[in-house]
Amino acid sequence: EVQLLESGGGLVQPGGSLRLSCETSGFPLKSYSMTWVRQVPGKGLEWVATITTSTYTTYSAPVKGRFTISRDDAKSTVYLQLNNLKSDDTAMYYCKRTAVTERGRGTQVTVSS
Repeated sequence: EVQLLESGGGLVQPGGSLRLSCETSGFPLKSYSMTWVRQVPGKGLEWVATITTSTYTTYSAPVKGRFTISRDDAKSTVYLQLNNLKSDDTAMYYCKRTAVTERGRGTQVTVSS
């Protein structure tokens, strides 16, 4: 059974940082490109970042330079480091295999003073 368990979200002030984790199981992480997406209530999914099996990374324009995606295949975990957070980053964050629709339950990030 494929499982994706996101964690690390929370309430943070503007300019703050968080590190999100996505623990995976049920498939060989090393064989998959992984993606983080986010969603605000009432809006569609927004692509945030992708890391390939060869650790090539790409980012959406709103987060480029502030967020960093990484992976530890030995730990079956994908990470998203969020720095210099802004109120517009408030959303539920999900990880997923890039080419697969299925995602985890998400972790909430709220940026507010």
